[in-house]
Amino acid sequence: MQLKINNEKKELKFHGSYEFPVFVSHEVLSDYERGAFAWHWHPEVELTYIEEGQIEYQVNDTVYCLKAGEGLFCNANALHTGHMLNQGDCRYLSVTFHPRMIYGFEGSAVDKKYVEPVTRNDLLGGLHLVPDTEWQKQVLLSIQTIVTDYEGHLPGFELAICQTLLQIWNTLYTNVWSEISPDPSAQYKDIERLRKTITYLQEHYHEHVTLGAIAENVNICASECCRFFKRHMNQTIFEYLLEYRIEKSLPLLIKGEDSITSIAQMVGFSNPAYFGKVFHQVMRCSPSDYRKSFISKTQKV
Repeated sequence: MQLKINNEKKELKFHGSYEFPVFVSHEVLSDYERGAFAWHWHPEVELTYIEEGQIEYQVNDTVYCLKAGEGLFCNANALHTGHMLNQGDCRYLSVTFHPRMIYGFEGSAVDKKYVEPVTRNDLLGGLHLVPDTEWQKQVLLSIQTIVTDYEGHLPGFELAICQTLLQIWNTLYTNVWSEISPDPSAQYKDIERLRKTITYLQEHYHEHVTLGAIAENVNICASECCRFFKRHMNQTIFEYLLEYRIEKSLPLLIKGEDSITSIAQMVGFSNPAYFGKVFHQVMRCSPSDYRKSFISKTQKV
């Protein structure tokens, strides 16, 4: 399984309905290819609560290591991705909602004063929530309450969820956002540059990608491009590119219509042997073994 996203990395799934833009889901990290969900963004805010295990969750250029009992606020339009930690699985709750659940209608006093300054500030990408801090503990409990109300569908559950979301927003605003002033500084430019770099790599992964072309796309020199990406992503550009190519090869291997040599070329590897070597480093098995294991699972079902 993997997320459906467009070329701009926007997730295509609609979270809830126009009448009630709230969506709750139980997620398991191992359900995603390579134990990770791809970089994406959406106009909705996402609240995450970790039930079991742990996850390395990155929002824009910040990495959060979340464990059971902790959670995360991910802002609207923020780029985010999640990975397994030490090959361990993770079960978590996801509550996604459109900001209009808080402000009611565009241009309202609540929108202008309490919502827009937060959702339009790219520097407020994410917030790690831990139960050791009392107000954060209350937010974590509120996330679980929303899940219960959403799944119970008792009379008035929509009102209950609206009330809980407002409580969460008020708590976050009172304890965090009221003291933060918007700052369109170099950090904002870094986030935009990171978006452009990732987008370029994901659009051209199947081609012969050069450092010069990547640097030119974000309008910086090659050496600074390397330092910039490593600083924000904790891996080199080409480490990221190789892992992404492997990720794109997985559904092709599962499909079983093309040879491994053809698949290697389709995802950007000119040398099948090198594809096999990188595949084993990332997936801890060979491409052929990965294909066989999927076929075996399908036959058992």
